[in-house]
Amino acid sequence: MQNLPGTMSVVAISQPGGPEVLVVEQRPLPDLNDGEILIRVEAAGVNRPDVLQRMGAYPPPKGASDLPGLEVAGEVVALADGAGGHAIGDKVTALCPGGGYAEYCKVPAGHALPVPSGLSAIEAASLPETFFTVWTNVFDRCGLKEGERFLVHGGTSGIGTCAIQLAKAFGAEVFTTVGSDEKAEAVKALGADHAINYRDVAFEKVVLELSGGKGADVILDMVGGDYVERNWKAAAVEGRICQIATLNGVSHDVNFSRLMVKRLTHTGTTLRPRDNAFKTAIADNLKSKVWPLIESGKIKPVVDSTYPLAEAAEAHKRMESSGHIGKIVLTFGS
Repeated sequence: MQNLPGTMSVVAISQPGGPEVLVVEQRPLPDLNDGEILIRVEAAGVNRPDVLQRMGAYPPPKGASDLPGLEVAGEVVALADGAGGHAIGDKVTALCPGGGYAEYCKVPAGHALPVPSGLSAIEAASLPETFFTVWTNVFDRCGLKEGERFLVHGGTSGIGTCAIQLAKAFGAEVFTTVGSDEKAEAVKALGADHAINYRDVAFEKVVLELSGGKGADVILDMVGGDYVERNWKAAAVEGRICQIATLNGVSHDVNFSRLMVKRLTHTGTTLRPRDNAFKTAIADNLKSKVWPLIESGKIKPVVDSTYPLAEAAEAHKRMESSGHIGKIVLTFGS
């Protein structure tokens, strides 16, 4: 174990509210449980669930840190009993149950992956939350296959930029929705075959037109609301839709006959509450199937902007503006 300080700087949520409730505090370093590692954080990703937690709408799971932050990159500085696969000094990026907005963060050893060669800590910190989410939902749960048509909403979000690249790398035809011509160009540069500006046209009609009436085989949606039935219209017969968020609220009025006639599967998941073994299995798949694509340059992290830890409130404002293309990352200076 390295010589470690007794306290660390963190960004805490003083009370539910807007970005201004994020405050810098001093706290003791977290105590490790069996199977955990301690990471000296060099960069931490900012995600939509952090915003929801700050607003009081997404409490951390039982036993997790009350601090926001679901992904970090940095150096392993301590190992608990049973924390195999890592050594002191390793550079890793990791999925966290919480606590990423801090100079030190503990995570289960199985949720940490080596920083892909050639990537900076900032780039590495942009990977875990989105890559874990996309892999488990698009490939494991919905079984996207080579040659199928894939639609992801919010193509310039962290999830979107990841999903576009992964789906394209594994041979899918990729459709995505965006809110501007600038964003359309950005997602095409990432490999999207079709960028649909939802402000100008009904995406479900365009998907059907571009696919010759066949529709999308797999749809990844974080919007919800009226997108539920619109996704059913855009889906292929026996299509699979995965709901990972409901940013536009829940839908109370849908035509279930469309689900029945097309024999659709509409499923949904949340990742944060899942057990350690489940997340470790995702990490193993990413390491063997996706990390080589990153190291070869076929898939590239997309970082929109960076902010020092003390400016986490500004990072949240950027997230809530929806103007970002790719990931927003907090940095930790010396």
